[in-house]
Amino acid sequence: MYRLILLLSCLYFQQAVAQVKEAKAPATLKSVLLAQFKTTWNQQEWFVPVAKGIEGITAEQASWKPSDSSHSVGELAYHLLFWNKRLLNEFNGKDKGAFSGNNNETFDAFTEASWNATVEQLREVMEGWEKAIAAADDAKLQEWYANIANMNVHNAYHTGQILYIRKQAGNWNAEKGVK
Repeated sequence: MYRLILLLSCLYFQQAVAQVKEAKAPATLKSVLLAQFKTTWNQQEWFVPVAKGIEGITAEQASWKPSDSSHSVGELAYHLLFWNKRLLNEFNGKDKGAFSGNNNETFDAFTEASWNATVEQLREVMEGWEKAIAAADDAKLQEWYANIANMNVHNAYHTGQILYIRKQAGNWNAEKGVK
């Protein structure tokens, strides 16, 4: 009988330990912003993130536009680079850089020759954002949560445009997430 009680107690203890390991920590502002950031940048969950949206596209493909009044994938990627970099610099207390106030100019600096540099700089900025969010204290995140959340939504919005343009151009692989 003693052995049975000991065995059942051990099994109960193991089950309790397993449940504690499976229990998730409560969400925090940092965990929510970081999860949202990752899913809009490079971690595919419900939708295709920016990194996957621009993956495997050539400079020539990135320059294609469905019409003269539309943006190209390259222009959209440059626009994301511009705003994410500007906001990251501000978050880190650095100079935001020059801006005339004309948002159209944030698309215009892209050229076919600059495609690879644009992709690399965007990757660097986004890695900087991930580190900055992860390292930020609660007070900083309280001050910045709306800007970070809006940036994440902005990134997702333009990724949708990127995918739509790629589908129109015939250079999107539907197996990557959007049919």
